[in-house]
Amino acid sequence: MSDEPPRFRTLDDLSVAELEGIRLVLRGGSVIDWHRLNFESEREVDEFLRAQEMDPGRPADRARCEAIKSAAISYLRRTFDFPVPRHVADKDVRELMMLASSKGHRQLCACAILKVMHIIHHLEARELLFMLPISDQELFHLVEQKVYRVIGGMLAQGFPILEFIGGRKNKDSLYTKLLSKRETHAAQIYDKLRFRVVTRAAEDIFPTMNYLLRHLFAFNYVVPRESTNTLFPFREYCLSHPHLAQLLPRLQLGDDFEEQSGQLLDNVFTAKSYRVVHFVMDMPLRVPQEVMDQAPPAAWALGQVIFGQVEFQVIDRETEQANEMGDASHDAYKRRQQDAVARRLKVGVQGGPPRPPSEPPPPPTKRRRRKTS
Repeated sequence: MSDEPPRFRTLDDLSVAELEGIRLVLRGGSVIDWHRLNFESEREVDEFLRAQEMDPGRPADRARCEAIKSAAISYLRRTFDFPVPRHVADKDVRELMMLASSKGHRQLCACAILKVMHIIHHLEARELLFMLPISDQELFHLVEQKVYRVIGGMLAQGFPILEFIGGRKNKDSLYTKLLSKRETHAAQIYDKLRFRVVTRAAEDIFPTMNYLLRHLFAFNYVVPRESTNTLFPFREYCLSHPHLAQLLPRLQLGDDFEEQSGQLLDNVFTAKSYRVVHFVMDMPLRVPQEVMDQAPPAAWALGQVIFGQVEFQVIDRETEQANEMGDASHDAYKRRQQDAVARRLKVGVQGGPPRPPSEPPPPPTKRRRRKTS
């Protein structure tokens, strides 16, 4: 690895692979639905692997990748009688990713292997977490350390970030959020750890997201269906920028995909005028050696990477200021949420479902008299 500090890539620098990653995160999609990768060099592949805490220069990490690959190929052959040619099976993970970025039957085969590897790695990382003597608070601390290190480096290098706010949701906020949901399961709270990045201008948001995807978390571990993008109409925004417009025809989904699927606010208490880029990530974390030393022997076969879930918001200063006006403000949002919870606690389902902030209350209904014969 070079000792030079990572470079901030502007809109004019983005590659097809980087724009694809940003697009996936914006809509909260699943990488399993992709049919190819778009890496153009091993440098891009290595950067992608390092974002997942897999260093190609570490023998242990290479061995871990080989073990996951072997398990994926065995699954494909065992379950689907999937024909994996020897010259594909023998490739290492770097070569598989480059092959998945090419064309032809080998490319499809490489993509299938990588998709299964993605699932196996995620499941085994979760199994590893359950084996470790580590509390939620200690896990949160590992996430915060990594986030502060990367964002702190961005601030130190003068990248276009005007404000960075991070923190843990307090217990009262957790109680209120769960009481406001129809299904009150703690697993549904994605923002126990949340971070907010305010950029200098709207054109800095894509480059900022790209930097985070290259150095903090990888695009393939965005939590599906938990993204909100009410800030960028993707196609129109790309067409407004010459370099991005040239990349649009090379993307694997039609440029009107977002228009067909729609982008809805994910929270009934959020005002329609509220604008933001919001997403939830499973952030890869390398388990400290002192924690691994306390793990049972079986844990060592699962590698040294676990995941911590984290919510991110990225917004520009002008939009942030507009959001703090009227119904879109955070105070107004909290009032609507608390009013709905109070109503639910008092009258339950008779209070009706939560109403969007712009929707007036329904008119009172008249009781109909029963006809008597």
